[in-house]
Amino acid sequence: MTRKLEGARIAAVVEEGFEEIELVEPMKALIEAGATVDVVSPSARTVRSWSHGDWGKDFQVDVPLFAADPHRYDGLLLPGGVRNPDRLRRNEDAWRFVQAFVAERKPVAAICHAPWTLIDAGVIDGRTMTSYPSLQMDLKNAGAVWVDEEVVVDRGVITSRNPKDLPAFNRALIAEIARARAERAATG
Repeated sequence: MTRKLEGARIAAVVEEGFEEIELVEPMKALIEAGATVDVVSPSARTVRSWSHGDWGKDFQVDVPLFAADPHRYDGLLLPGGVRNPDRLRRNEDAWRFVQAFVAERKPVAAICHAPWTLIDAGVIDGRTMTSYPSLQMDLKNAGAVWVDEEVVVDRGVITSRNPKDLPAFNRALIAEIARARAERAATG
């Protein structure tokens, strides 16, 4: 595999109950592509995942959300699960963090239920997106065009439906970060 993201830094924002595979698999793909991934969370030291219908592993928090600087990062990863985005969508620090990435046209990748956070951050109006099927009306009501596809990329926002879509999600995430970095390098 080529290391087309050499030197890139990605923030993975999670709260208690994030879907473990939706962090672990994209993180693995990003690291293999040469990126560094920081786990960012409102939790101070560790954050617990959700896996196969029960609590999973604890993950070390690299950067507390309140101290995270979006300008340090080339992209944002938002894993799903139900508890995780339900907590993040009520967190104003999470909204500001997401909004900064969108404002700077840096890639934002959200899978499964993670688009809930994007709804509350107010960054989806007019975008074509996908998600876990039960979120389609939430997304439509917030102004998105919802489609049932394994991965959708619209103006730097990458969305997928569920863990089965992770291979396509990971490819799109890496491609979009590489594209955005090349565009920024070309424009200075």
